[in-house]
Amino acid sequence: MSEILKTIDSPSDVQRLSNESLKILCAEIRQTIIDVMAINGGHLASNLGMVELSVALHKVFQSPDDKFIFDVSHQSYPHKLLTGRYEKFSQIRQFKGLCGFCNPKESPHDHFYAGHAGTALSLALGVAKNRDLTKRQEHILPILGDASLTCGLTLEALNNIPKDLKRFIIVLNDNKMSIAENVGAITHILSRLINNPKTNKLYQEIENLLAKVPAYGSMLAKQGHKLRESIKNLVSTAPFFEQFNLAYVGPVDGHDIDKLIPLLEALKDATQPVLLHVLTVKGKGMDTATQNPITWHGVRPFDKVTGKFLPAPNKPTFSQIFGRHIVKMAQNDPSLLAITPATPVGACLTEFMSKFPERCLDVGIAEGHAVTFCGGIAYGKKMKVVCSVYATFLQRAFDNLFQDVCLQELPVVFAVDRGGISGPDGSTHHGIYDIAFLNAMPNMVIAQPRDGHVLKELLESAFSWNRPTAIRYPNMAADESDAPIAPRELGQAEVLAKGHDIVIIALGHMCQTAFKVRDILLLRGIEATIVDPVFVKPLDSDLFCDLLMSHKYIVTLEEHSLNGGLGSIFNTFIVRNKFHHVHVLNFGIPDTFLEQGSNRELLQEIGLHPEAIALQILKEFSSLKELSQVL
Repeated sequence: MSEILKTIDSPSDVQRLSNESLKILCAEIRQTIIDVMAINGGHLASNLGMVELSVALHKVFQSPDDKFIFDVSHQSYPHKLLTGRYEKFSQIRQFKGLCGFCNPKESPHDHFYAGHAGTALSLALGVAKNRDLTKRQEHILPILGDASLTCGLTLEALNNIPKDLKRFIIVLNDNKMSIAENVGAITHILSRLINNPKTNKLYQEIENLLAKVPAYGSMLAKQGHKLRESIKNLVSTAPFFEQFNLAYVGPVDGHDIDKLIPLLEALKDATQPVLLHVLTVKGKGMDTATQNPITWHGVRPFDKVTGKFLPAPNKPTFSQIFGRHIVKMAQNDPSLLAITPATPVGACLTEFMSKFPERCLDVGIAEGHAVTFCGGIAYGKKMKVVCSVYATFLQRAFDNLFQDVCLQELPVVFAVDRGGISGPDGSTHHGIYDIAFLNAMPNMVIAQPRDGHVLKELLESAFSWNRPTAIRYPNMAADESDAPIAPRELGQAEVLAKGHDIVIIALGHMCQTAFKVRDILLLRGIEATIVDPVFVKPLDSDLFCDLLMSHKYIVTLEEHSLNGGLGSIFNTFIVRNKFHHVHVLNFGIPDTFLEQGSNRELLQEIGLHPEAIALQILKEFSSLKELSQVL
């Protein structure tokens, strides 16, 4: 049981503690995170590495007046525990519980929603500008992971830091990792100094030594300054940041409370913007997480005694089926490549990357670059490229998709993972907007498989269409079969069940829901036709025109925003084809931001479950209601 942590209601309680008590507090925070993650799952390794740094920041600065602005904020669990949320921490990532990321509605200590990397520095500069214009005095502290430096947005913000900006301290939490291992040249810039931790001391001692030479000390010291700069350029990270008007400090051990606190105190009075380079260990305090930081970055429930994950469902997920099948395709086709922006593990590409390292590339947290890079590979159409990206992250590359793939008519295939509700991760991660912006692109193909077998058929067929193609799928268990993989004709839907009273058009895995709705309606004597459109764009015009001529009542089901989703697209289809006699009911995600919770709980909350759907159908379609009452 926590003895100190349970007494922490606000950062002021932290500030009253001695350094020795703070060290005990750190141990309690670390154990609490392990205990709760073992039950709930969540971001484990990154938060275990943030404990001492979070405690030191709250010891020195006055949150929420001094503003901690987290990048991504999956590393904010210790911050939550120190800001009055200990009692609710056991409900993190749970329905109506704490968000797994920063959430301004949850606490005044959280200033922004932050689920995507690269935003903290830009936001912090804006907050600092607001502060200075309104003549306030608080400190602004953007807290970045080192992987954020691979984001173009962070580099854009670096380029706009005023040299006279005061009370602005960038905390660079360097654990050499993002979700997977960091990639790219910026990683090497940081590692140069990590590998030479005595550099700062070396060039300071040279300058001091030269200054002591009798009579010529001052002149030699000035010349020694050039030597100092030369040494820095050879082995230090400092010049990289100093070119952006930052005073570089570090690296410092991010787990040493005794060093962190006085250093942060000293930096409070800096007269220019500062970058504090902090070295931390991802997974600190849990051996299995330290040894396997990629596996333990985001975890499902586990046994904290044995360090083993609890059994997963027997069925593979859509992501796992994609990962296995793309390897088979690559084995048979040497022209096939896969690109991912920092999600090789979640997207199940590790086997591909291991077997074909030259043809499976992780470009880091750089979604825009990933999409445009794929466009470049596809140019000339001699290579086949799959861009594997989460739906929520593809939003960041919308203009790249438009300018560099669709406008160029390049046949890039987008494997859009996490298409749908992303339960425990909450509002920043739900993949429920991609159909809307993908549909706006001329010549774009949008498809969604209802099961693993259809997913494999779409992957095998996609390059034959010779068009930009998005195949979206959720992160959930999926059925698959050993049936032969047949080619999929572009834009062809499937009728899965026949009826004569109503048509239910269900996208992807919502076909399962459609069959449950059909069973409920059958109890009322109402027979539904169930159609899997397979393709959102292009729609199967011939099939749907035939169905609209013979049916009066149409229902669409989708796990996507109603604004711009399948329902909206189908409504437009009805109007354009002048089917004035039909009545349509659209079911999907309403015009609101969904918070965290299990998929089941969230679907219950918004009425996107079979019982609520069937009840609404009977309520809205009067003649069906009359039919059911007669029967």
